[in-house]
Amino acid sequence: MVAHRPALLERQGIVTRDGVRAEGIPGGYSAVYGELKALETLGLCRRGYFVEGLGGAQFALGGAVERIRELRPREEEPAVDVSVLAAADPAQPYGAALAWPKRAGARAARVAGAYVVLIGGEAVLFVERGGKTLVPLRDPDPEWLRPALGALVEHVKSRRGVKRLAVERYDGEPVGETDAMALLVEAGFVAGPRRAVLRP
Repeated sequence: MVAHRPALLERQGIVTRDGVRAEGIPGGYSAVYGELKALETLGLCRRGYFVEGLGGAQFALGGAVERIRELRPREEEPAVDVSVLAAADPAQPYGAALAWPKRAGARAARVAGAYVVLIGGEAVLFVERGGKTLVPLRDPDPEWLRPALGALVEHVKSRRGVKRLAVERYDGEPVGETDAMALLVEAGFVAGPRRAVLRP
């Protein structure tokens, strides 16, 4: 009889009391329990409580257990607070209450027409007046640049001051020669020969 139980495991992946009942096996779960336990002893399946709500002892193939684990909801990453403020906005503390990040050099300033992207309250990207130059305020990394550009795109598309962006330079280099160009296009910019353009 044990030879028939691997077929039951193959069909169901995880064998439960209700699953055996649905198969119509004479004697029900108690008739197959001993055989499944023997398969566990041979290392052909595992016994445990794999799926909540499907009864007590459950038997499963190793691959089925791994697939079930993949379906488990992952812990949600905490929401990152990303905002775009006018550089001269009183709510934007850099250049007034706080010093600009050292990486900015003399490029960042509280001037009309310029914008700052903040992640978690930290200034990460400065958009110079006119939107032709983006100045990273920390070492460039897609990890923070992707959400910063996403917020910038949302800001332009919501028509909150910025009418369009035509980025020609990023971190002092022609934008087309930087890794930022691919991220700009991914965020919604259109790549041109010498610039990346975003319109509302």
